Amino acid sequence: MKSARTEYLRPAAAKDVPALLALRTEAERWLRTKDTDQWSDPETGERAIAKWRASIDEGRAWVVAGEDEQVLATVSRGPVDRDFWTDADHPESALYLYKLIVAREASGRHLGTRVIDWMSRLAELEGRAWVRIDTWRTNTGLHAYYERLGFRHVRTETPAHRLSGWLAQRPAGELAMPDDLLPICSSETRDGPTATRPGLPLQKS
Repeated sequence: MKSARTEYLRPAAAKDVPALLALRTEAERWLRTKDTDQWSDPETGERAIAKWRASIDEGRAWVVAGEDEQVLATVSRGPVDRDFWTDADHPESALYLYKLIVAREASGRHLGTRVIDWMSRLAELEGRAWVRIDTWRTNTGLHAYYERLGFRHVRTETPAHRLSGWLAQRPAGELAMPDDLLPICSSETRDGPTATRPGLPLQKS
């Protein structure tokens, strides 16, 4: 008999910062085994903490929590990155997804796919046309992952001061796993009046 899923999505809180940094560090180590130079110059310490705290304070960072409130994944949304997207791209027409990281121990649960589906529903709810990403230019494995999830390569930008720049987008409202939506909570407590029905895209704009 298949056991019930326990993971759900909630807003990130200040107490999650150590777990977020641990996710980043783990991802850096894993990437070094995948023949890519992504995150080979680790962004750690106070700078990383400050950036994540700002996302948390602005209501832009979320975590997927499992049993005992263990942080299994994280994602953020943010403003358009003008190093990559121009006025011709109609930047207001898209939601911009950043910092999608899944714990290695949660591999196989399709958390990345399900988080992207939530972002897709959120973009549709806000009346946007696209979910957009920019990824490391040399990480072809990651490009293929996003393309399998329905993202289409738009172009690759190569500003000298950036190593990201592979740009892709997926239509808002498009779902890869419509029958396995993540439950959402509006606070750190899963039970009680703050819980919402599965997949409701609750988020600040």
